[in-house]
Amino acid sequence: MDILLLLTVFVIAIFLGVELITKVPPTLHTPLMSGSNAISGITLVGALLSAGSGAGIWVNIFGFIAVVMATINVVGGYMVTNRMLAMFKRK
Repeated sequence: MDILLLLTVFVIAIFLGVELITKVPPTLHTPLMSGSNAISGITLVGALLSAGSGAGIWVNIFGFIAVVMATINVVGGYMVTNRMLAMFKRK
């Protein structure tokens, strides 16, 4: 694909993401965030496939970086969800 087209799609995605997140009420932000972080597990699977593909050294390096970032995202999402659910437990 043309680099200009990819850059245009990326910029539009940034503006769309910011616009959508600002429209979410604060009471729904945490459940929405924890749900989207759970979906991030799919990103982790893709990163693992990329890191182990053996398509070249750069693919392996970027795949490893993607695995680390996706793991941080998934673990952080579950930590936020656990903290959110702890607020509703009876004392």
